[in-house]
Amino acid sequence: MSLLDDLLDDLKAEGDRLWNVVSGLDDDGWLTPTPAPGWSVATQVAHLLWTDEVAVVAAGARTPAGKEAWDALVLRALEDPTGFVDAQAIEVARLRPEALLARWGRAREALSRALRELPEGEKMPWFGPPMSAASMATARFMETWAHALDVYAALELPHEPTDRIRQVAHLGVRTRDFAFSVHGIAAPAEEFRIELTAPSGDLWTWGPEDAAQQVVGSAYDFCLLVTQRVHRDDTDLVATGADAEQWLRIAQAFAGPAGEGRPARG
Repeated sequence: MSLLDDLLDDLKAEGDRLWNVVSGLDDDGWLTPTPAPGWSVATQVAHLLWTDEVAVVAAGARTPAGKEAWDALVLRALEDPTGFVDAQAIEVARLRPEALLARWGRAREALSRALRELPEGEKMPWFGPPMSAASMATARFMETWAHALDVYAALELPHEPTDRIRQVAHLGVRTRDFAFSVHGIAAPAEEFRIELTAPSGDLWTWGPEDAAQQVVGSAYDFCLLVTQRVHRDDTDLVATGADAEQWLRIAQAFAGPAGEGRPARG
């Protein structure tokens, strides 16, 4: 199997887990508020649905008609750069639950096909830098995992992490410089050493062993942090060096403006 096959398998597994939870909800369950202010369970799923559909449009931009569709979408987004994505999620969330699920199911299948059909080495446009099929699959996994966490928290359901979160951890490490840039801070020139303990107990590492700036801790807490599902002070992550600590205070693995994050417990 290829790397893309593995990534898409992980994405499907994480999406299936969320699907199995929300498909059994009644109308009131879909309206349950989640930790994201103003977002219900339905809004969380609607956001995933809409973004999957947009990724399919982006993947099709290599044809003239597809490029026209993508350009039209970007122009709409430019009319409200900070509110466009949220507005789409809120609008789609008005669908009946059965219609929402059916549309999400079609979007998930269409995305998988579109990414498999993207020619090797070709990149698709996005709201940030262009993305390869593997990068898009990783980004969609990160969002599916993070928004699913909000749903599980809203419904007070346990969530056992798996080693699939390596995708989120890798993306969190790769977006270090981006996190600094969205805060208007020059990114450190030197690499950091990252050592994370996976749910299985394996050790995942990035960067040179002798780096002055280091982050050590659980992969799960790191993934929660870079998706802004936990406050820095509520993690077990240990930073060595001022730059490493500053990064943990502003880290985000998702595109767009700096998120507000979550308040500290206690």
